[in-house]
Amino acid sequence: MSGERTGAGLLAGRGVLRRLGGVPVVDGVDLAVRAGRVTALVGPNGAGKSVLLDCLSGLARPDGGRILLDDRDITRAPCHRRARLGVARTFQQVAVFPELTVAENVQVGAEQQRPSRPGGAALRARLAAPPAVAVRQRVAGALRLLGLTPLADRPAGDLPLGVLRLVELARALAGAPRVLLVDEVSVGLDAGQVAWVARVLALVAREGAGVLLVEHDLGLVSRLAETAYVLDGGRVVATGPIERVLADQRVRRLW
Repeated sequence: MSGERTGAGLLAGRGVLRRLGGVPVVDGVDLAVRAGRVTALVGPNGAGKSVLLDCLSGLARPDGGRILLDDRDITRAPCHRRARLGVARTFQQVAVFPELTVAENVQVGAEQQRPSRPGGAALRARLAAPPAVAVRQRVAGALRLLGLTPLADRPAGDLPLGVLRLVELARALAGAPRVLLVDEVSVGLDAGQVAWVARVLALVAREGAGVLLVEHDLGLVSRLAETAYVLDGGRVVATGPIERVLADQRVRRLW
């Protein structure tokens, strides 16, 4: 990727290194998420995929390399700053505020703020204040897009895992992200929900956002992604058009 300009709406990692306990779990990764496309990041368990997403989203700071957004170095920018710049994230272990309603969870994303304490007094006070019209519209639109409007007033803690995955995705989309990082979204979803999420992610890409999809469901990956990166042992071992990468027997043996 040397000398490559990122272009509008592109998130890029260049030589990203992240160590845990002194051991590299992400080891010199180069990766690009282009606007208007779904890019897949696949690999076996323990390959370093979620840790790489932590580095891209600002949850973790890499020990080496750079993270760029529109050619701007955001390596040292924290999560909330990246959120305001248009980078949104979902998590492998679903992360919602169980004591808040579905709509309140999505409102957090619409305001593009990542609260420091789930359920803290400051968060409750902020959510109790009348949101701006634009925020209300984004919340309503995200709920509608994920089929969650009938559950808007339900406490998130009362809902099953599959629905919470949709709530988390709605929260990410409510901030109108330019880059969406999606970590194992199909876990806990039934076939109908997976198909719904696939349509939503395809729509998000068609409307111009860049989507990075970390996923074990290779059927979902092949349906959505144009390009794939394969991570193993913290390193990119294959990359290219999705059909070619998934047909590679060396890649398939990783599973």
